[in-house]
Amino acid sequence: MRLQHHPDVRAEHPTLAVGTFEATGITPEMPVDLEKFIERATRRLADGPESEFPEIQAWRRAFAKMGLKPTQYRCASESLLRRLRKERSLPRIHPVIDLCNAVSVAYAIPVAVLDVSKISGSLEVRHARGDEKYVTFAGTVEHPNPGEVIFADEDGQAHARRWTNRQSGHSAVSATTSDVLIVSEGLHATAAEDVRLLIETIEGELRRP
Repeated sequence: MRLQHHPDVRAEHPTLAVGTFEATGITPEMPVDLEKFIERATRRLADGPESEFPEIQAWRRAFAKMGLKPTQYRCASESLLRRLRKERSLPRIHPVIDLCNAVSVAYAIPVAVLDVSKISGSLEVRHARGDEKYVTFAGTVEHPNPGEVIFADEDGQAHARRWTNRQSGHSAVSATTSDVLIVSEGLHATAAEDVRLLIETIEGELRRP
């Protein structure tokens, strides 16, 4: 699965670091170890709220640059950290999603997980034209605003809206998913190294016997 970022997106966000990993043979019964990652995030939250993390502040600046109110539209890792801080737990959805969410809060960096079978051709992170189709988790269809940053495939399906804010229900992991594309993106000063370590961590966990 090929993923690229449009040159305009990279030019507007020069600190962008991206990591990807394609995992196969995913099942709803696969064992995952979450607690060590949740504990790491919990310890960090004890020192201050997620809004003070440099990883989150970088995404807030990017959202503001895109014309989005950062406290209305949050990157995925901020939303998860906020939930963990308030509820002291994360939702359990599917083992691979649960693992990526736990690693995401541990690193405070967004992680997307997409069902490869639902993606047509390659993916590009680009500005929307406005005619792309985005399917919500409730099954309704939306069209991204022109200029909004989306994950778009070759059929014009938007697999994420507002960049790292919300994924699509169309390519969400389900009980029948076997192959996934995992994508992590960071914008903070040490993003290149942190994203690399994050992807290596997920890969290592998924390859554990």
